[in-house]
Amino acid sequence: MEYLSVEEFAKKCEISERRVRTLLKENRIEGVIFKSGRYLIPSNAKKPSDLRVRFNKEVTHISQNSEVDFRTYKKHYPDENGYFGKYGGSFVNKDLQKAFDEVYSGYLTICKSAKFVSELRRIRKEFQGRPTPVYHCERLSNYLGKVQIYLKREDLNHTGSHKLNHCMGEALLAKYLNKKKLIAETGAGSHGVAVATAAAYFGLECEVHMGITDIKKQAPNVARMKILGTKVIPVSDGEGTLKEAVDSAFAAYAKDYKNSFYCMGSVVGPHPFPLMVRDFQEVIGIEAKEQFRDMTGELPDVVTACVGGGSNSIGMFEAFLNEPVDIIGVEPLGKGKEIGQNAASACYGKEGILHGFKSLMLQNENGDPANAYSIASGLDYPSVGPEHAFLHDIGRIKYDTINDEDALEAFKLLSRLEGIIPAIESAHAVAYAIKYARTHHSGSVLVCLSGRGDKDIDFLLEKYPDFLN
Repeated sequence: MEYLSVEEFAKKCEISERRVRTLLKENRIEGVIFKSGRYLIPSNAKKPSDLRVRFNKEVTHISQNSEVDFRTYKKHYPDENGYFGKYGGSFVNKDLQKAFDEVYSGYLTICKSAKFVSELRRIRKEFQGRPTPVYHCERLSNYLGKVQIYLKREDLNHTGSHKLNHCMGEALLAKYLNKKKLIAETGAGSHGVAVATAAAYFGLECEVHMGITDIKKQAPNVARMKILGTKVIPVSDGEGTLKEAVDSAFAAYAKDYKNSFYCMGSVVGPHPFPLMVRDFQEVIGIEAKEQFRDMTGELPDVVTACVGGGSNSIGMFEAFLNEPVDIIGVEPLGKGKEIGQNAASACYGKEGILHGFKSLMLQNENGDPANAYSIASGLDYPSVGPEHAFLHDIGRIKYDTINDEDALEAFKLLSRLEGIIPAIESAHAVAYAIKYARTHHSGSVLVCLSGRGDKDIDFLLEKYPDFLN
């Protein structure tokens, strides 16, 4: 019998040496001999399947009890009325429903059009700079232990976040529908900047509604929107955050829907927005899966992303739903588990209707939308996209939480060990990867780094003057 070294077996199977050593520790390669401190692997040994027994049982359970076949998932979810199971739909007045029906009809007409797809691909390549890379955080990984952390670098997408992925698609659809103006809401300002950029690119008018609390926290993004020619509408109602911005933007759109197009900032809102934004964002996961395989010869053990409304995360997760990986959505725990102290809608929410769609929603004792809180303005929303609620209920995606303190630690560690300053939103997902690395002996975590942290620096230095120490 001839034997191969770890390096030779890795090359034969087109996987990393680290993965081979993990398989050896798990006793998943037959006939191995350990001699003189070296593993000797039979030359006829086959690479074990990536499929984990635990995952296989979960998928079988889901398929039998929820009738979800992830091989054909997108053909059935959402249904023609915009429902993912019991979540989704459209709960708006008749005039707005006519406007959204027009948007849906237009989208169905062109979404599979070769001309539309070709133009969107050209924009992504020549204007946005896609594909964005996957990056191995070697220094951070070695600092934490043996788990290897990788980043899908959406912070390198033009405008500094994933938001432009769907904004360019929505603006292209607006042009097809002969609309003259874009209307949007924003929290952290990243969506607002992306909409403003799309409007400038296509020669459209633009107004972005933003809570006064977020305007103060995200001054750099407010300036960027104005430079791009967008009118920023301050919203002072309630807490002056993302929820109130959505209320204000919806009201403005209702008055001018014949001339305007609403650019939804996440996979929330009435049908067809959760569908459209998902479709425009899934480029993240499609790229990331191929890139990770090219880099390592395998799939990651864990895929994770932060979840507010859920656009970057659903874009990342979609490509992995039918793959043998754990998928973790990371919500903001903020200051604690009490109502009003966090924005963890999937973890602590109940079924409810907000902004024209049904999903899991944080509620007060009267059943009304509760105040949400997160140090990250882009996660500060009391509900979550209906597809996230559905995937939570059937158990395909696990939702976990990260508090402000751990998100700030992750922000600093990634900055100082890798030279990458993340958005505070994205730092929540990085914090989960750090927590995983500290509690597991080996493995790999692929994180969607949804945005860069330039917008957060002034706020952090003002709020936490000792942060740089």
